[in-house]
Amino acid sequence: MARLVSIFEVSELPFWRRPISLLFIMAVAMPIAFSVWSALLNNFVIQIADFDGSDIGLLHTVREVPGFLAIGVILIIMFLREQTLGLISLALLGVATALTAYFPSVSGLLIITLISSFGFHYFETVNQSLQLQWLPKEKAPQIIGWLVGAGSIATLIVYLGIIIGWQKLELSFNFIYLTSGGLTALIAILCLLFFPTFKTETKQITKLVLRRRYWLYYALQFLSGARRQIFVVFAGFMMVEKFGFEVHQLTALLLINLAINIFVAPLFGHFIAHFGERRALIIEYLGLVFVFVAYGGIYLFDWGVVLAATLFVLDHLFFGLRMALKTYFQKISAPEDIAPTAAVAFTINHIAAVFLPVLLGLLWLISPAIVFMVAALLAFLSFTLALLVPRFPDIGNETLLALKTYSKYKNGE
Repeated sequence: MARLVSIFEVSELPFWRRPISLLFIMAVAMPIAFSVWSALLNNFVIQIADFDGSDIGLLHTVREVPGFLAIGVILIIMFLREQTLGLISLALLGVATALTAYFPSVSGLLIITLISSFGFHYFETVNQSLQLQWLPKEKAPQIIGWLVGAGSIATLIVYLGIIIGWQKLELSFNFIYLTSGGLTALIAILCLLFFPTFKTETKQITKLVLRRRYWLYYALQFLSGARRQIFVVFAGFMMVEKFGFEVHQLTALLLINLAINIFVAPLFGHFIAHFGERRALIIEYLGLVFVFVAYGGIYLFDWGVVLAATLFVLDHLFFGLRMALKTYFQKISAPEDIAPTAAVAFTINHIAAVFLPVLLGLLWLISPAIVFMVAALLAFLSFTLALLVPRFPDIGNETLLALKTYSKYKNGE
């Protein structure tokens, strides 16, 4: 990698070599591999690996183990800079995705998924930390919105490629996985070679950080991880198992989500900047309560594929507001806490993910409706906690229950 550059010296670099450019490149590169893996997974495991609900639950439990172990990032950054770790992790995600179709069995997919998941979760942990360190607080919501939009554009192009390749060119699972994963790995390697290493203003703490004043952020992260797993594991699986969606049909549904997200994500960023994280989180969680209750109704009352597809899109739309949780933490955190807390938050986010998919996979065999009702309950709990987020969060004003004082912060709590 090129020379070490202070964050104050970036204005001397050409725009394409600055931190914000690297953030955009990484935002584009990650979905190229991960979106293909996600889009093809349900069809691949059902058509090729002969999975049932229990198998898919086990696979996603294994996939979330590295997320639970994201706290290991704290140890690694003692010896390796966050930027370097993020790009190495991105390359690992790409390589593992490229090799996925070479392991068409339960045991093989568990192994290759574990490897790719280490790449994905360690990249996401570091990427979130770098965003909060490199972006100014007053502009972070808008820029993060644009980063999400850039990733959505990349995913949109990938999905169009899948639809055209699957229907018109009759491409195989192997070719699509190999091409997309290889491209992500190549981009990561080029970034390692051509970008300087950016030295941040504040040195990050390289030890476990758990602070009482972050308790609301931790709780929302835990519920978010548990709730999100239910959608990730079972919503797409439902579209294939119950309604018989083919690869191009499920990808077309994801394509609709991406087309909406390209335009909506930047608007969400501006909404959060103007109206605050509290209002955004309340809207997200309340909307998800209704989405998951309706998902359960599809199985209880057989409401049909049109509603299921609509709910699938709405869930993605509400999920776009998740950036509010990220900027909420940026406002209440001490600058030196960002990297270690990002790792801790990822671990907390994945506590339920380690056991929930496999347990709910077994419950799915009995009643899919109950699975979605559990998600609705988790969304409602998130909604009640979001009511405690202040209109103007800050250090000393982390929740509505906190006193507006810096004394706890100064005492290191």
